[in-house]
Amino acid sequence: MGLELDIKFTPDDFLRIRGMVYQRVGIALNDSKTHMAYARLAKRVRSLGLKSFAEYLDRLERDEVADEWQNFVNALTTNLTFFFREPHHFGMLRAHAEAWARRGRSYRVWSAASSTGEEPYSIAMTLAELAERMRPFPFELLASDIDTHVLQQAMRGVYGSERTSKLPDAQLHRFFDKGVGANEGKVRVKKRLRDAVTFFQMNLVAPSWPELGEFDVIFCRNVLIYFDKPTQAAILNHMARHLAPDGLLLLGHSENILHLSDAFLPCGKTSYRLA
Repeated sequence: MGLELDIKFTPDDFLRIRGMVYQRVGIALNDSKTHMAYARLAKRVRSLGLKSFAEYLDRLERDEVADEWQNFVNALTTNLTFFFREPHHFGMLRAHAEAWARRGRSYRVWSAASSTGEEPYSIAMTLAELAERMRPFPFELLASDIDTHVLQQAMRGVYGSERTSKLPDAQLHRFFDKGVGANEGKVRVKKRLRDAVTFFQMNLVAPSWPELGEFDVIFCRNVLIYFDKPTQAAILNHMARHLAPDGLLLLGHSENILHLSDAFLPCGKTSYRLA
């Protein structure tokens, strides 16, 4: 495998990891993820005092400690994100929300792979700015992820100041508190914005989803690429049932769903509506 190993890790171990993470959460790891799997799971193996991956995987399969499955999933999920990533989507969100603003009900948005919170807080800032201009403009924002660690970070809303360095000064002053003393070099999302987001854990490949209701916009960006095509199609069919008739589904720049589902039609750059 080309790895310098201090913990025994065989090709069969990687095959087991692939099978277990696929069965548990539907993520399809290809052969290029061998190094990543070793690097991320080795920390857990060491912390448990085990000498090989086989011992660790045996323990998981015996399900001796239910919480360990969550540690396993957390280690193998990827959480690259930043504020206002793929900015064209936030312009689309603003325009879509403005068109709905006078309809007399809450505008509902779901960030379906919220990671460490940059995406849902970017959505919240966009809607909060709109609400200041178009009162009343009630909105509801839900944000989910399968990784409990990143959800905890998202709920805290604390980031290194370099993560917000590209935001306009007006947004920084309006939506973030600057850390002082021991927290110098950090910022925290202001409480009123944190309170605008409801975070919860959710597995998108679960056979049944919670009663979420309909959404006007669903952000599901840069997550479908981690699943195989049948799993992608199942997720899209679920999402179609939760999208309002005039709603938007926003996907990542590398995700194309036209051959996966006939429930959606393209309506802009990496954006879709119900067919």
